[in-house]
Amino acid sequence: MGTGRLALVVGLLAVGPLCPLGSARLAGQDTSRVNQPAALLVRPDTSGHVRPMGAFWRSLAVPGWGQAATGRHTTGAIFVVWEGVTAMMTLKAQQEANYMKQIGSANLQLKRQEVEDWLVLWVFNHLFSGAEAYVSAHLQDFPSDLKIRAFPGGIGISLSLP
Repeated sequence: MGTGRLALVVGLLAVGPLCPLGSARLAGQDTSRVNQPAALLVRPDTSGHVRPMGAFWRSLAVPGWGQAATGRHTTGAIFVVWEGVTAMMTLKAQQEANYMKQIGSANLQLKRQEVEDWLVLWVFNHLFSGAEAYVSAHLQDFPSDLKIRAFPGGIGISLSLP
């Protein structure tokens, strides 16, 4: 008899949402007619701000990408150019070291040191680009008080004071 009552309760709970009486809601539960004040509505951020860690990881992967994402295109271009210079010089020095090894040159150790130097600069470019992108992403909303503008007679510098 105990399992019969349990089956009846489970059956009524399962069928309840299907019958009109089971689906009746109280007025306080109806969320389709709730008017929210305009101040509580949150609009998506469309300003294009990048989070600092996102900028860091972008520039660590590809130097200049985090700077471009934060709107600092010139700085990003400088990191891209330096990335190309260090990559090509590393490869060039490595080819020269391979050639010196083939001919048995006495300067092989110096050339290997040059390869290591360029490789260190290549890795440093990634790390420094990531750190710079991280800082610049933090400073996106920072007001720029110092302004440099070109005038017909030269260059003018203005500093706004409180």
